[in-house]
Amino acid sequence: MTQEPSQNINSNQTELPNLSQRNDLEKSRKKSFGGAYLVAIGIFLSRIAGLVRERIFASYFGNSDAGDAFKSALKIPNILQNLFGEGVLSASFIPTYSGLIAKEKQVEASHLAGVILSLLTLVTSILVLLGVWLAPLLIDLISPGFEGAKRLLTIRLVQIFFPGTGLLVLSAWCLGILNSHRKFFLSYVAPVLWNAAQIAALLIFGASTQIEDLAIKVAWALVLGSFLQFAIQLPVAIPLLGGLKLGISFKLESVREVIKNFFPVLVSRGVVQISSYTDNIIATLLPTGAVSALTYAQILYTLPVSLFGMSVSAAELPAMSSVIGSNDEIAKTLQKRLNDGLEKIAFYVIPSSVAFFILGDVIVATIYQTGRFSPSDTRYVWLVLAGFAIGLLSATFGRLYSSTFYALHDTQTPFRFAVLRIMLSIILSFILALKLPGWLNIEAFWGTLGITLSAGLTSWLELFLLRRSLTKQIGATRLGWVLGIKLWLSAFIGAAVSVGVKFLIGKYHPILIGIVVLTPYAITYLALTWILGVSEIRKLTKRFEKFLPAKIKRYLP
Repeated sequence: MTQEPSQNINSNQTELPNLSQRNDLEKSRKKSFGGAYLVAIGIFLSRIAGLVRERIFASYFGNSDAGDAFKSALKIPNILQNLFGEGVLSASFIPTYSGLIAKEKQVEASHLAGVILSLLTLVTSILVLLGVWLAPLLIDLISPGFEGAKRLLTIRLVQIFFPGTGLLVLSAWCLGILNSHRKFFLSYVAPVLWNAAQIAALLIFGASTQIEDLAIKVAWALVLGSFLQFAIQLPVAIPLLGGLKLGISFKLESVREVIKNFFPVLVSRGVVQISSYTDNIIATLLPTGAVSALTYAQILYTLPVSLFGMSVSAAELPAMSSVIGSNDEIAKTLQKRLNDGLEKIAFYVIPSSVAFFILGDVIVATIYQTGRFSPSDTRYVWLVLAGFAIGLLSATFGRLYSSTFYALHDTQTPFRFAVLRIMLSIILSFILALKLPGWLNIEAFWGTLGITLSAGLTSWLELFLLRRSLTKQIGATRLGWVLGIKLWLSAFIGAAVSVGVKFLIGKYHPILIGIVVLTPYAITYLALTWILGVSEIRKLTKRFEKFLPAKIKRYLP
């Protein structure tokens, strides 16, 4: 659909902001910069806890039937969290709520928050009850390859998981409130409690419990962790509202706006879930261990996506949503913020992508290889991770582009492109995972690579469409090709150094190998980007300059 000129906030004759506006923009950028790092620190701590959990889980479960059942069961109730949780609230609730705060309409903002919490509680409670009741049917739809005891265990786990994920939806409401008030750290570090509860259960019961019973105990620990994650945020979020009044009412225009924006994102998330569960269905039709391997690889893949893509996007969304002024001023501000965000994301994600692709075996072994998780499992998960690495940069860029659309109160455009991406991904997954191995007469386990490769390829198409559409509204937005060359070159040279180190050392414990191999990679990448004058590394080193002698400072740029 062609956009009317009056709706397009881009202009070929955009005037530069005046001094006061530039000062306000710079202050806002500094707040957002600090917010992104707070989000990153919180995510880093929670992800480290998650990796510890997964390492212990892998030690006890490996790629077993019980491990497949646990990972597959967890995907089913997660539909609640993904449909009604952080992503949807970020797209619909945060832009409207942040806008009211920026306009100093605190009473209406508090009323809006109370209505949204009431609606979430009502809808989530109904869906939790339905999920527990319909668990056997859901298992037959989502995991048709599971039979006998494996199917029964998966059903039991789904019924336990549903209440826990319902609590995580309410936790996402707290995140929306805290983020809108620039309180970034707590919401993103709170999942540490979710992970800690499961780690405790694994350590307490792992050595003395049958593997099927252990899965049940860890599932109940997950529910406890979900409650703790919600409970620690609620006492901080409520005072920010200036009073919370629960109730369902559609009189306020802001409530109607959130609901209007909610449904396109809800449908978009639903389509994403269809893709996720299609991948799960395909994985259940592959040899034993495919579901677990896919999940292990996905945990590593989502680490940089969350740590760098989500941190920047989460900090930028309320800031972008609070921008006021003329259409030209808004366009110029959003364009600047988006381009700055792309540079920050690329600096961290490009080396992550190269490391996953070239050094993935070292990374997987360092994190998972212990107990039941064997070297062959390491190679299998590396294979799956390599497919994810293809689309790592496009997926993280896509988050920031989508956040910019949400800040413009446009949820339709990301929705259309997400639907197209998912449809193509499903078709490619079916062909590459189930058909291509037979055509090429290779082992069926290679099909797991087809699942992740299809996701990576289609994410690049979605990014292209998002960027092209947004350019029409706010002007050109992209990562400069000169900077891109510097980052890719530094990452590949660093990987080459580490590959050489890997071949020189002998056989030692996977963690020791990881330290010895990955440390030169990080040092080489950081050194080369500093030599090449990459702005992001210069910003980081500025923080340490005050500790250097004056004689050395004279030689710094």
